[in-house]
Amino acid sequence: MSKSIARIKEEFEQAAEQEWSGLYEAYKTDTRTGVQNLIARYRKKEEALRLERERLLSMRAYEEKYSDYGLICGIDEAGRGPLAGPVVAGAVILPKDCEILYLNDSKKLSASRREELYDEIMEKAIATGIGMAGPARIDEINILQATYEAMRQAVANLGKEPGILLNDAVTIPEMTVPQVPIIKGDAKSVSIAAASILAKVTRDRLMAEYDKILPEYGFAKHKGYGSKEHIDAIRRLGPSPIHRKTFIKNFL
Repeated sequence: MSKSIARIKEEFEQAAEQEWSGLYEAYKTDTRTGVQNLIARYRKKEEALRLERERLLSMRAYEEKYSDYGLICGIDEAGRGPLAGPVVAGAVILPKDCEILYLNDSKKLSASRREELYDEIMEKAIATGIGMAGPARIDEINILQATYEAMRQAVANLGKEPGILLNDAVTIPEMTVPQVPIIKGDAKSVSIAAASILAKVTRDRLMAEYDKILPEYGFAKHKGYGSKEHIDAIRRLGPSPIHRKTFIKNFL
């Protein structure tokens, strides 16, 4: 008696990726539509994974180019543009052959995917560091200098000395470590993409915490960016302690 389709489906679900081809072979003569659809679905999934690995391979080009430097650290930030909250920088050193599927510029990912990838990065990275500059510091020294300050903090908080920094677009002043600024680096380098996810998730979680204290501004929803709802709240309620005074003067 042949196995039920539900049982075969269970076999596929429990099999490791490298075992799929054996299952295709085992059930290729099973004429039931449900079984053949199952095989087709897994073949499609296998092809999607192949393409994803090709994409990730292209995102390792800078890591390969600078491999002689040893520990390669990606740097990126989140929160340069918002009207409220800190600017947060992430620094990440990944192992040489680390595979983190779907790693990408944090802006191209859903919030749930970012959360999943955050956990995987924290689990697999050799070292991670976070730095931030709050609204008062941003007002004091301007957003660009505050971003640089957060990036220097993130590198200092790694706990390891990187051989080279791959930065998203900028060259950070006052750093002795060699640096490579890469335009749109968060979509071109796995290290920078990982840093962008760490920075974005850290900042989003922080804004959700601020929302619990200051719920009337809607920080959990817009994360401090200048949405109509946020600007209306500033005009109605005035600035909160986490607003950047230099960013909101036109709305008051």
